[in-house]
Amino acid sequence: MNIYSWIQLAFYLVVLIALAKPLGSFMAKVYQGENTFLHRVLGPVEKFIYRLSGVKPEEEMNWITYAVAVMLFNAIGLLFVYALQRVQAMLPLNPMSLGAVTPDSSWNTAVSFATNTNWQGYGGEVTMSYLSQMLGLTVQNFVSAATGMAILVALIRGIVRHTVKVIGNFWVDLTRSTIYILFPLSFVVALVLASQGVVQTFDSYRTASMLQPTTDANGNTVTEQVLAVGPAASQIAIKQLGTNGGGFFNVNSSHPFENATPLSNFFEMLSILLIPAALCYTFGNMVGDTRQGWALLAVMTIIFIALLGIAVWSEQSGNPAFTAMGVDQSQTDINPGGNMEGKEVRFGIANSALWATAT
Repeated sequence: MNIYSWIQLAFYLVVLIALAKPLGSFMAKVYQGENTFLHRVLGPVEKFIYRLSGVKPEEEMNWITYAVAVMLFNAIGLLFVYALQRVQAMLPLNPMSLGAVTPDSSWNTAVSFATNTNWQGYGGEVTMSYLSQMLGLTVQNFVSAATGMAILVALIRGIVRHTVKVIGNFWVDLTRSTIYILFPLSFVVALVLASQGVVQTFDSYRTASMLQPTTDANGNTVTEQVLAVGPAASQIAIKQLGTNGGGFFNVNSSHPFENATPLSNFFEMLSILLIPAALCYTFGNMVGDTRQGWALLAVMTIIFIALLGIAVWSEQSGNPAFTAMGVDQSQTDINPGGNMEGKEVRFGIANSALWATAT
């Protein structure tokens, strides 16, 4: 691995750790009900949501009520995503006229996205309509991540509060996680991704003429290729920030329409660990001892660096099976070297290993 690869890895870690304190401090203020620079704009939105839903933000919950609210909210979301997939053929924003998703796949996807697992057993571009992607999966990318953040904050309050039986209000924590943290970050990341060429459109799929015709499995000549597009950038932003799963396309961020350039790749990798790293400082801030937050982040970073080093070293060393077949895996000016099988060739081994380790 050359010096440029090491610089990329080091730069990633420096930026990540540098952002942990300001974002972590901001999130602590949000969860403790303090004013931030976003409250002037988003404060009225928060209050409107409470009025619309009948939530009294000053009323806190005990752990049982909090847990019931978490499970009830996510159960409703699960059923909604399931139903949306089953009837997508009858709904708008389906330019490719994709049919209803099968019951088993719909249930699997609904459970996966509601639990922030985001495991995919389908190809998004051949299975999901734009509406299902946006109203179902993207919304769950937001609220499932917000649910996890709310539970963490409730846990922190439980650690800090020794004499009271309440740990906050789930609906307040959910709302604040979404509108003050996840939405603004996603908006910025989505703009960056769109500027780099990640697609964001409601147009139907494009047909392009192939420079070199080929033949299909039946021996027929193929001269055109269908290019899947859609509102991807907006979904990829929250996918990376909140869940790191549930991509718009089948191959997720290996797809050039989902991850177009080295800059978009860097922002997507940074988004994976940005909130987890910042939450360490949030913890320290909320318990009244930021040293504890830094200690948590230090332990996580040490483990991450160790695993990243193993991944990079093993992949850069190459595959012994290929060596036995006479494949040249040495690194030169024109050959990246190492085991390039299964790697994103646009970004190389170092970035591929970094992505895999962060994931």
